[in-house]
Amino acid sequence: MNLYGIRAIYKFEMARMRRTVMQSVLSPVISTCLYFVVFGSAIGSRMGDIDNIAYGAYIIPGLVMLSLLMQSISNASFGIYMPKFSGTIYEVLSAPVSYVEVVLGYVGAAATKSVILGLIILATAKFFVDYDVLHPFWMFSFLVLTSITFSLFGFIIGIWADGFEKLQIVPMMIVTPLVFLGGTFYSIDMLPDVWQTVSLFNPVVYLISGFRWAFYGVSDVHVGISVGMTLVFLTACMVGIWWIFKTGYRLRS
Repeated sequence: MNLYGIRAIYKFEMARMRRTVMQSVLSPVISTCLYFVVFGSAIGSRMGDIDNIAYGAYIIPGLVMLSLLMQSISNASFGIYMPKFSGTIYEVLSAPVSYVEVVLGYVGAAATKSVILGLIILATAKFFVDYDVLHPFWMFSFLVLTSITFSLFGFIIGIWADGFEKLQIVPMMIVTPLVFLGGTFYSIDMLPDVWQTVSLFNPVVYLISGFRWAFYGVSDVHVGISVGMTLVFLTACMVGIWWIFKTGYRLRS
């Protein structure tokens, strides 16, 4: 294992976060704070409890997950797309580092950025909504697992994209709607039976449900199923990346 190669890629990507702190940190934190103000404080104070949890506190896991998914995808996809765009990807591919080490460097940095951002958002939420974390270990574990999984997914998007506009298609047109329809602002138990069944085909439901369980001990689906579905998606992303490097899809041309 070439630790020097992994560290070089990792440090380069983390340095980009420091150079673009406004876009990487402040912008998503401010956007999420607006949700806390509007839905947590303003509207939440007029809403009833859900599962004996104040509405403002109930939506915190979903809002954190929204930022986490979007930033994980964005960080990883942009991180690998820029070397492709500038042509420096060939230097990386010809360097004495394996494909596994390349992925560890880029995905590790993207996941680290997302975890840091998630913790900052959770700390910021305390200023707007009072909440507790019933299972801190599992909360952090879900945070890390989700960040790694969607950073891998973002890495795939970054390789697939052949233009800057394509980097935004999947996050904006697919991931964002799935998050909003995945129980961010409500429990799927509040839906009619038919729509509850339909919601179970939304993979984000399992992420938000498991993350919310770590906070309050309540969930729409069993926490074991949430972990299992996340691991399935993680495995699928790893297989996808293995196939990309094996075939050289959009890397060697």
